Amino acid sequence: MFTLTINQRDSRHDGDLVPQLLKDLRHIPARLDFDRSVEDEVQGIVESSHQAVETALIALRSGQWFVGIGVGPINEPLPNLVKDASGHGLVYARRAVDRLRNSKERVPVAVDGPLATLASEAEAVLRLLGHIVQHRSTAEWRVLDLLTPGVRGQQKAVAQELGITTQAVSKALARAQWAEEHAARPAAARLLQMILEVR
Repeated sequence: MFTLTINQRDSRHDGDLVPQLLKDLRHIPARLDFDRSVEDEVQGIVESSHQAVETALIALRSGQWFVGIGVGPINEPLPNLVKDASGHGLVYARRAVDRLRNSKERVPVAVDGPLATLASEAEAVLRLLGHIVQHRSTAEWRVLDLLTPGVRGQQKAVAQELGITTQAVSKALARAQWAEEHAARPAAARLLQMILEVR
């Protein structure tokens, strides 16, 4: 399983952003739902490495969160609330997020698990994806938030909804590196999955 421990970077300056993050993550199907664990921290446990990647990128989008991903087992039976869970996955996620707090990483995502080399490779790919996501403009996000990956023929409908040209939508997609992001997501997910699979 994949545990995500997500800490707000500066709650004293930015106020409590946990409710908005929980709202942004509500569509992720989690084994243990994302919830506030302590003051300015959110935790959740997902089954799929693809869900872990999606969660990390949602949190990284604003640049206001440290994202720690722990790859490892959670003790069964699972409790009802993530704050009552225990297991190696939670320990790894805590180590990952704690490492970020003491670093100067521009893209604050870290991965920890039983295989340090694979964790570090997954982390590197996630940082590249996070860099793309964090550097998009508000105008680009207005376009991207209306698109569904892998569905053809959406640009015209998005252009009509936003009152812009299809060419403007196409340019926004190119500038935002949307196709590149979605092409690379499976690589990050596969590296995370490999940490679980290697014995």
